[in-house]
Amino acid sequence: MFRTACSAAALAAVLALAPAAGAQPAAAPAPAATAPSEDARLAAFFQDTFLEAARQSPETLTQLGMKERYGELGDYTKAGQDKALALAESQLARMKRTFDRSKLSPASQLSYDLFERSVATQRVLAKWYWQAYAVSSTGSALDGLPVMMVNAHRIDSVADAEAYVARLRAVDRVAGEVAADIDERTAKGFLPPAFVFGRVIPDARNQLKGAPFDAGADHALWADLKAKVAKLDTDAATRQRLLKAGEAALTGEFRRGYERYISALEGMQKKATTVNGVWALPQGEAFYADTVAFFTTTSLTPDQIHRTGLAEVARIRAEMEEIKRKVGFQGSLEAFFTFVKTDPKTRYPNTEAGKQQYLADAKKIIADYMAVADRQFSSMPKQALEVRAVEPFREKTASVAFYNQGAPDGSRPGIFYVNLSDMTQVQKVQLPAIAYHEGAPGHHFQIARAQEQAGLPMFRRLAYYGAYIEGWGLYAEKLGKEAGFYQDPYDDFGRLSLEIWRAVRLVLDTGIHSKRWSREQAVAYMKANSLNSDRDIESEVDRYFTSPGQATSYKVGQLKILELREKARTALGAKFDLKAFHETVLSAGALPLDVLETRVDAYIAGAR
Repeated sequence: MFRTACSAAALAAVLALAPAAGAQPAAAPAPAATAPSEDARLAAFFQDTFLEAARQSPETLTQLGMKERYGELGDYTKAGQDKALALAESQLARMKRTFDRSKLSPASQLSYDLFERSVATQRVLAKWYWQAYAVSSTGSALDGLPVMMVNAHRIDSVADAEAYVARLRAVDRVAGEVAADIDERTAKGFLPPAFVFGRVIPDARNQLKGAPFDAGADHALWADLKAKVAKLDTDAATRQRLLKAGEAALTGEFRRGYERYISALEGMQKKATTVNGVWALPQGEAFYADTVAFFTTTSLTPDQIHRTGLAEVARIRAEMEEIKRKVGFQGSLEAFFTFVKTDPKTRYPNTEAGKQQYLADAKKIIADYMAVADRQFSSMPKQALEVRAVEPFREKTASVAFYNQGAPDGSRPGIFYVNLSDMTQVQKVQLPAIAYHEGAPGHHFQIARAQEQAGLPMFRRLAYYGAYIEGWGLYAEKLGKEAGFYQDPYDDFGRLSLEIWRAVRLVLDTGIHSKRWSREQAVAYMKANSLNSDRDIESEVDRYFTSPGQATSYKVGQLKILELREKARTALGAKFDLKAFHETVLSAGALPLDVLETRVDAYIAGAR
C-alpha cells in the first residue's frame, strides 16, 4: 500500500495537491539564445504552475525537501480546498489560452492531456467533499502532521528548530479547523460508520501521553525535537531555549488543539450509530461510482468489478489447493489456513527480539532481490530505501504495511513501514511478498523511478493513479517468484494469500458499497478466503467501509499490467524483452491505465 492519498480520508489531500503532488523543483533552465520551442515553453509553464500550487501547502513543500514556509502549516478548511481547485482551474484555462496543442510534440501533448485530466479529476472529487469521510478507520487529516514532523522536518539550523516549534504551536489552529469541519459534518449528518471511533479516538488521546505531558516515556514529537536539537552546532543555552519553547508549545497550543479535536470526535461518535456502506449517504451510489472511476482509472462498473473478484478468488483458491496437496496436508483449504496461521514455525516471538528479527528478515529479502534485480530491470532507483516499524502512537490506525515516498532531492529515503504492534498477528510466510510489494521491486522501484525522470514535468513525476501504483505493487509480488524466490512452498502460499486478499477486496469493496453487505457478512467472507489474522481482517474490512473504491485499485491494476505484458509477449515472440517492457511501464511515471495501454502498444510497434 502506498500511504499517500490511499484512503477516502485522503481525498482532501488529492484535491489540495493535484496536479502538483509534490517534488523538489528542478533548477531553472539557462537562458536560451533563441526563442524557446513550444515544448520548452510548456515545460516552463508546468514548472511555474507546479510551484504555484505546491506553495499553497507548507507540508507539501517540506515533503519535497524544500524549506519555504517552514514554520507554517496549511489550510485544513473546505475554503482552502476550494481555493486549490480554483487555482487549478485558472491554470488549466491559462494553458489552453497560451498553447496550441497541435504544435506540441507527442510527449508534450501527453503532458498537456494529463494536466487537463488531473484538473477534471479535482473537479469531480470536489463535488463529493461532504461524502468523503473526514474521519476514517485510518484517522483524519490531522494524523499526518506528527508523522510529517518526525520524518520530513529537518533541523539543520537554529531557524529550522524555531520553525519546528512554530509548527507545534500551529497545531492549535489546524486542529481547530479539522474539529470545526467534523462538527459541521456531524450537524449535516455526513457520518462515518460507528466503529471508526474505537480506533481514531485512542490514537488521538495517545498524542497527549508521555513526556512532556506526563511522567511516561517521551512522546514521539518530544523525542524527535530533542534528538534533532542535540545535533545542532550551537551553544548549550540556545539548545535549552529551543527545548523550553518546544515543551511549552506541546503542553500549550498542541495540547489545546488535540483536546478540541478529541471533543469533536466524541461529539460525532454520539451521532454515528450505524455501520453502512456509502450507499447510505446522500447521492451515495453516484459518489461510489466516481470514487471507483478515480481509483481504477477505468469505466468498469461496480458489478463488473465484483464478478472479476469472484472469478479471481476461485482461480487463486485452485492454486492454493495445489500447494496444499504438494505439502501433503489432509483437510480442507480453510483447515490449511488455520494450520498455517497457528503453526509456531510461521510466527515471530511477540517480543522486542521478534520485532527486530522481522525487520532484519525484511531487509535481507530486499537485499537478496536487489542482488538479482538486473535480470528484470535495466534501470534501478537511486533513492535509498529503509525498513521501519510503525511508531507506537499510530499503531491502532496504521495499516499492516505501507510505503512512504522519499524526498526527490534524496534528503529523505523511501520508507517501507511495517506494523509490529502485536507479533502474534504477523505471518512469516507473508513477509517476502509484502517486502516485494512495498519495497523492491514494488512501490519503491516505481515511485522513486518516477521522481527521478528529469524529462517529465513535476506533476507527472509524482502523479497519483491508484490502479497503476497499487497494480504495480501487486504485480511486483509475482516478479519475486519469477526471479527465483518463494522456493519454500509455504512462502509461495504466503504470496498467494496476499494475492487472494486483493481479489477479496474487489468482492468486498463492491459488496459493501454497491450490494449493501453488512460488516459481519464482509468479515465472514474474508475469513473464509484469507490467511489474514482476525485482527487484520477486522482492520481491513473497516478500511474498506471508510475508503470506498480504493481497495479495487490493486487487482484492477495488476490484471491490466499482466494483460499488457502477455499482449507484448504474444505480439513480439522472441523479440519480447522483459526489461524493455518494465522500462516502458515505469519510465513515464504513474499513468491512467488507458494511457499505459497506449504506451505499451507503441512499444510493441517500435519493437517490431
